[in-house]
Amino acid sequence: MSIIDGKAISGQIRLGLTEKVAKLKEEGITPGLAVVLVGDDPASAIYVRYKEQACTDTGLYSEVHRLDAATTQETLLSLVERLNTDDKIHGILVQLPLPNHIDEMAILRAINPDKDVDGFHVINAGKLFVGEKGFVACTAKGIITLIKSTGIDITGKTAVVVGRSNIVGKPVSMLLMEQNATVTMCHSRTRDLAKVCAGADILVAAIGRPEMITGEYVKQGAIVIDVGTSRVDGKLKGDVLFSEAEKKAAFITPVPGGVGPMTITMLLENTVEAAKIHG
Repeated sequence: MSIIDGKAISGQIRLGLTEKVAKLKEEGITPGLAVVLVGDDPASAIYVRYKEQACTDTGLYSEVHRLDAATTQETLLSLVERLNTDDKIHGILVQLPLPNHIDEMAILRAINPDKDVDGFHVINAGKLFVGEKGFVACTAKGIITLIKSTGIDITGKTAVVVGRSNIVGKPVSMLLMEQNATVTMCHSRTRDLAKVCAGADILVAAIGRPEMITGEYVKQGAIVIDVGTSRVDGKLKGDVLFSEAEKKAAFITPVPGGVGPMTITMLLENTVEAAKIHG
């Protein structure tokens, strides 16, 4: 069994991004990312700080707009529209989840698709669906990068994705199919889930239930990607019961230190790409 070290892989990619940013600056272009945080969700606040530090470390220009939880949808839409027309900003990320009184899809649709570095706009999601080039959801993009890091060819492999969210499950399934895997997408109503998962050469767990994926779900020699991040008794737990899965997997991501670092790195990569195209 080999650990897929997302932190190390992420670090290597960021070194390359730092070089790309330096070259863009020589051309008079500084990639800029604007992050919007509404409310005081602790996990979101920590994540935004990580993004802010990552921008600084890589040489990107960054803005963080911290808004009160009572901010109206109209005020948030106005801010998004201003960022859409700001030439310093190449990427816009509205941190999810938003307060209940705000329509998330309305906000995501308002972002200029050319600045949608999170890959959540329906235009970018649609481009992924039909195989056109566009911005890809960061976690899904990071997962594919981690799988490729193993050196195992995805073509012809059986892949099972547990979870069908717009953020992870759906886009990673599309990316796996793009890489010629045969994909099964599972969810809370899938029958015989353990049996389905146990047939997977590549297993992606993104269901949000701590340590639900036990050893019986894992095929001998599989690649296991754990996307879960749940707090249990103050400790971060993944969706996979690592102590059991590691005995059967050929490659496995840890939590923390697996998928998490890759998500922010892919966000930086998308922002740099946006600056190259529209700078």
